[in-house]
Amino acid sequence: MSSGLLRCLCQHRNNIGARSSRLFSSHTNAIVQPKRNYLRTLALVSVVGIGSYTAGAVAPHPIFAFIAPRLAPGPPSDPDSPESLAYATSMEEALQSLPLLNSLRSQPDADEWYEARPYRHFPEERRVNNLTAGALRGPGKLSIKPLVRSKWDESEAIGFVHVGRGLCGHDGIVHGGLLATLLDESLARTAINNLPDKIGVTANLSINYRAPTFADQFIIIKVRLLEKRGRKVQVSGQVEDLKGNVLVEANGTFVQPKYASMLSNSVVKQAMGEPENGRSPVLLSDGVPPPARKS
Repeated sequence: MSSGLLRCLCQHRNNIGARSSRLFSSHTNAIVQPKRNYLRTLALVSVVGIGSYTAGAVAPHPIFAFIAPRLAPGPPSDPDSPESLAYATSMEEALQSLPLLNSLRSQPDADEWYEARPYRHFPEERRVNNLTAGALRGPGKLSIKPLVRSKWDESEAIGFVHVGRGLCGHDGIVHGGLLATLLDESLARTAINNLPDKIGVTANLSINYRAPTFADQFIIIKVRLLEKRGRKVQVSGQVEDLKGNVLVEANGTFVQPKYASMLSNSVVKQAMGEPENGRSPVLLSDGVPPPARKS
């Protein structure tokens, strides 16, 4: 075989080997590249997942509390136990420290309002058979008595109420019926104070639920007098959280029974709470001006 032919065969074999090597290398790279992309994606998903879980555990979004509420122990069965009384004391301190409450107390028109604590002087023999003052009293429920700031002319009122975990329908979400009860009592307080004999009953109450009301928080109940006509009073109100989000809206009509003049309203006053300083509200609707501001 001539040397020229031998060189051609060797060159052809070398070319085949080079092409085979390039094909194998390309095939190997094609396998390695997707594997690397998969590992990067897996690492990214893991980091995002761990970060989201950590953030959710520290400060969960309210929607997660609605879907999967955290487990919580039930409230103590005895509202007069040392444990319950200590909890009520801590809640009272938290109430008195609320920035919103202290801001209202320092407003320029603060002297046009008075504060009252419904059920503070309510007789024990009546309290035990009362829903909000009796059956629903205690830690995990209505742990402390409401605090109401009301205008001396009884045209507006702002109530502060703490709602516990034991007042829920869906776990973690306060029962809508309980919110209706709180609104009924809050609207009734303003309405009854505007009735001639300070005795009245609910004739109509309409409720619109705007957002879930989460348990274990202070809620604000704002009430406004809409119209007073003889033995009938119309009022409106709404429930808000401390951030000002509207949770529930309501309108109510309250009437004074025809036989009200024969009844005593002393127990009603004790339930609704009167000014702590002993002064009596003065109604603008009666044609009497409000008390003058302190200089």
